[in-house]
Amino acid sequence: MDSVAEWLRQPGFAGTFATMGADVSQLMAAVFTTLFIVGWFQAKRGEGTKHHWLMLGGMIAMLSFFTSYYLFRNLGVLAFEGKEGFGGSQWLYDNVFLPILTIHIILVIIGLIMAVYMIVLGYRTQFISGARRLLREQVLQTSWGKMLGILGVLAGLVITYLLSLVALDRFGMGKLAVWVSLLVIIALVMVLEKSIQRMWPNGARRHRVLGRFTMVIYCVLFVTGSATYTMLYILYPGKIG
Repeated sequence: MDSVAEWLRQPGFAGTFATMGADVSQLMAAVFTTLFIVGWFQAKRGEGTKHHWLMLGGMIAMLSFFTSYYLFRNLGVLAFEGKEGFGGSQWLYDNVFLPILTIHIILVIIGLIMAVYMIVLGYRTQFISGARRLLREQVLQTSWGKMLGILGVLAGLVITYLLSLVALDRFGMGKLAVWVSLLVIIALVMVLEKSIQRMWPNGARRHRVLGRFTMVIYCVLFVTGSATYTMLYILYPGKIG
């Protein structure tokens, strides 16, 4: 793991002031965004099977890559290390760069949550007719009991994992905070799901509406990520970058 983290800190391949990690991240963001836009058009053309496999593979790959990447880079804290990591003026840092970065981080969290949500929703709403995958036009509801049961299972798995860390003497308050925060986010998503169920009880319509919302999030995420990359590593590289 240390060798991977060290490799990510090496000079990048794009010819900018970026590290290898920043260049790889930007490249993968472009690849995933392109894949999702293609999948969006597949859905609009009614190519359900192609859309299913492209989006499923793309979202699983995205979740795997960016989760690993942000763990290796400590959630990208480089950009929050203060003015030292940004070569522009203090005004530009406070009023342009930092707001864009904050929006980007928030969208990253929303995007990862929506990836998991859309995978689950896609499987719940689809049915196979011959060789085609279609959305089932019917009411799709989940009870509070089922949601609490799922949350309880996840909490049990997290507790088991944290206890194993204690046994291995690898437990830390930072890890506790991360996993507790994850459970809180999942609980908030479940509360949001109950509101969404009332707004769009029809599962197929819910999938289409939230699918468009998720695609917009990913497109804006790519724009904000590109903006922070350009400012940090091309226009205003700092001492760290």
